[in-house]
Amino acid sequence: MQHRQPVKSATGENEATAGTSGSNDTLAIIAVTLAAIVAFLNVFATQPLLPLFEQIFHASKSEVGRTVSVTTLGVALSATFWGALAERVGRRRVIVLSTFLLAIPTILAASAGSLTYLVIWRFLQGIVVPGIFGVTIAYITEEWPRARVPKVMSLYVSGIVLGGFLGRLLTGVAAAHQLIPFVAPNWRNGFLVIGAIDLAFGCILWCWLPNDSVLPAGAGKKTNIARHFRNPQLLATFAVGFNVFFSLIATFTYVTFYLAAPPFWLSPAKLSALFMVYLVGLIVTPLGGIWISHVGSRAALICSVGAGIIGILLTLIPNLLVIIFGLILCSSGVFICQAASNSYIQRIAQSGGRASATGLYVMFYYTGGSLAGVLPGLLWRYGQWKACVALIVFVQAVSVTIAGSIWKGKDS
Repeated sequence: MQHRQPVKSATGENEATAGTSGSNDTLAIIAVTLAAIVAFLNVFATQPLLPLFEQIFHASKSEVGRTVSVTTLGVALSATFWGALAERVGRRRVIVLSTFLLAIPTILAASAGSLTYLVIWRFLQGIVVPGIFGVTIAYITEEWPRARVPKVMSLYVSGIVLGGFLGRLLTGVAAAHQLIPFVAPNWRNGFLVIGAIDLAFGCILWCWLPNDSVLPAGAGKKTNIARHFRNPQLLATFAVGFNVFFSLIATFTYVTFYLAAPPFWLSPAKLSALFMVYLVGLIVTPLGGIWISHVGSRAALICSVGAGIIGILLTLIPNLLVIIFGLILCSSGVFICQAASNSYIQRIAQSGGRASATGLYVMFYYTGGSLAGVLPGLLWRYGQWKACVALIVFVQAVSVTIAGSIWKGKDS
């Protein structure tokens, strides 16, 4: 397909075909949502398996936690590369190529004979993911009118929610139940199924995702990245992304150890089902997109972080139902924060540089996630889950302070 020329609206905004044709618009929205799902099917797939990996590989909590942290580290390291590449060769090309590439380390992870090899394949998964996740965020902003971006972005974040849930569910269920016909239950089967989904979704994106609009002349890696680092609002958004994702990963990685121990004794399958709390985000996030449009990103972020702090404190009450409710508040707050940050960064970044700005955001975002896979494990020995909660509350408070002091008031 040929690149299509952007169409100017009455307000002067670029409106790509995805935002003007009903049938194309629907397919495009489905496509970007599927892109979110396929990216996050992979990223956190090992979280419900961490207590099982402790036994299988005879490793410590911090060691098995690397199966999460190295994936997020890979994302952080490669995010700026994919963003700059997308600005040079086109966003759609990068998204589709990355989806097909992701299937390779995912399937190879199923063959890992040791924790070391599993960590290597998980790292390579992380290297590829930003070509889908970060670039799709920029694609949404460039291809839809500004007024529609928060709503489309919220649907995209809903895809992230669903993908994160399904990835954890598939691996947890595969460890206890027969997921593949005629194949005995095994944690490896979950990776085989996810790899097959990667390939299938790559084909769908190839067919349904419209070509992006012509890129502005002069879009390039060095100019845009240098410009982004001179923008204090972008820097503040990068810091917020770091803090928000640190909190999410720390919570849902180490709560599995908390709930696998007495008095809860949850199995890998039950720990996997615990991530059903993410499904609340499928309702909350689209509503959050409408809310962000009315109150602005800063107000939405501050309120959502406050809900997250209340939620993590509720997990200290030794009642499973209360803990589940607390985790619902934590996850829902993070999803709205994510939608608010994504919408804000696309608004303040200049056109033609949004993919690289998003790449930097993703780099900081996943650097936070990488540290969250390891740092709470070091504190665990001193105060177990209570120490983790204290750290998470501190990081959340930092994100509120940054957003409240530097972000503009009602930005949208």
